[in-house]
Amino acid sequence: MKRTLFVIAVAAVAVPVASAHVTSAAVKPQSAQSAALLEKVNVAASEFKFVLSKKTARRGVVVFKVKNVGKIQHDFQIKGRKTKLLAPGQSETLRVTFLRKGSYPYKCTVPGHAAAGMKGVFKIT
Repeated sequence: MKRTLFVIAVAAVAVPVASAHVTSAAVKPQSAQSAALLEKVNVAASEFKFVLSKKTARRGVVVFKVKNVGKIQHDFQIKGRKTKLLAPGQSETLRVTFLRKGSYPYKCTVPGHAAAGMKGVFKIT
């Protein structure tokens, strides 16, 4: 009889403690992980250059907010993805996933613009 009461008492105490521990452990890694996987980079396109708010980011999703601050049309291409052709004053958001560390070239695909200087290298660490 004493053994049965002892087992029931231990089980009653162990269940709430274990479930509270699991709940807090499940929440913390997810919020820390999502913060580490998302980087935001502002890109200003003009004649004939790009100005990026950051030139490096960690692996994961990088959100490029590209705005044409110039007087003619430009676009932005990186890792096989590109924005539409942006008229002066227009902007577009481009989400790119980088799974590997390395250097990734970017450029404007309008003929002659990359040759005039609208290109660069974005680094993933």
